[in-house]
Amino acid sequence: MTLPTFRRLTQRVYVQPLSDIPGHVIAELERVLPPLPAGAEVAVTAGSRGVANLGLILRTVCQAIRARGGDPFIVPAMGSHGGATAAGQTELLRSLGVTPESVGAPIRASMEVGHLGHISDGTEVVLDGQALSAQGIVVVGRVKPHTDFDGSWESGLAKMMAVGLGKEEGAKRMHSRGAAGLAVHVPQAARVILARAPIVAGLAILEDAAGQTARVVGVKPAELLEREATLLQEAKSHAPRLPFEEADLLIVDYLGKDISGTGLDTKVIGRMRIEGQPEPARPRIRCLAALDVTDASHGNANGLGLADVITQRLLDKTDLEALRVNAAACGFWERAKVPVAFANDREAILAALRSTGVPADQARVARIRDTLHLGRLLISEALLPSVSGDTELDEACELAFDATGNLADHERFPDFD
Repeated sequence: MTLPTFRRLTQRVYVQPLSDIPGHVIAELERVLPPLPAGAEVAVTAGSRGVANLGLILRTVCQAIRARGGDPFIVPAMGSHGGATAAGQTELLRSLGVTPESVGAPIRASMEVGHLGHISDGTEVVLDGQALSAQGIVVVGRVKPHTDFDGSWESGLAKMMAVGLGKEEGAKRMHSRGAAGLAVHVPQAARVILARAPIVAGLAILEDAAGQTARVVGVKPAELLEREATLLQEAKSHAPRLPFEEADLLIVDYLGKDISGTGLDTKVIGRMRIEGQPEPARPRIRCLAALDVTDASHGNANGLGLADVITQRLLDKTDLEALRVNAAACGFWERAKVPVAFANDREAILAALRSTGVPADQARVARIRDTLHLGRLLISEALLPSVSGDTELDEACELAFDATGNLADHERFPDFD
């Protein structure tokens, strides 16, 4: 079976990188961060996602805390990620460029938690013991759509407190009622934490469709939830998406925890794969082939179950223990199931195409680097009539494979910067 001819397509997405990030962080925290007792220890949250400029932002937050009289330290706020161990979470931060040297503050990692109370259904709220014992906590996190549910609060500061700072125990508790429960549990738990933990400020990060820092917003504890709900709507309006409603095959070069919490952004690919949760209305992808997992994921290939076929390379890189811990914490088993693996890219793509039952010259196929970077795609000729939005077409091209059967340009997606 042959493969279709492709066209290079550029999609104009919201790209608005913030200049002078440190200056904006300082200005926002000067506005919301109160004076602190001299030498007061202040915990600063650091998550496990691939947030742009994370090290720079955290370093600047620590500087702002010192300017207010405090003594900052970093706490990993990532639930069960990093294998649910203190060493694993410290190593995960290191892989994201967050070290004591890079941020100018110590990192205190522990899986121990303190107990704060309960939400309406009796679920207990817990918080990182290191942070709870500090005299202040500054919650730093990216606000974006969540991949498991829709709500007024999805992925942001509330989740950073309720799930991230909850460590493995808190993550399991917040996920105990499934995805629908998260929409209720997270804001309720956040209210308990805001009332009973020493939260002194929040710093919300918004990114553009190219994954660059677009905006930072300081928030006071009393306004945190209300402000985050507004920022979420702003983030949703700028979220990248595929420029078509339906395709026979979507080829994704990389999935990864630095791309999305589920490896593949469910709202980009139109697949939720959670029992009891409705699937997104768009797009409708008949078959999805995932070829690799990012190095920054450290083998946590959660989300590979969203694909129909994968490569042996992706499977070989998967840390099954990290995958097990992540899946057990959230309880979304479908997303962690291992699809059939093929020896190389060519075999995986051909098998996926054959499964659609559509001749190659009629197949509606797209190739993307990952679900975060959607400014440049490869689109088959048959898919072109379905493309909408502000796009620009370039020359025709073929998929080229090396002697091992892998895409010759795999390490650098064509025309991707």
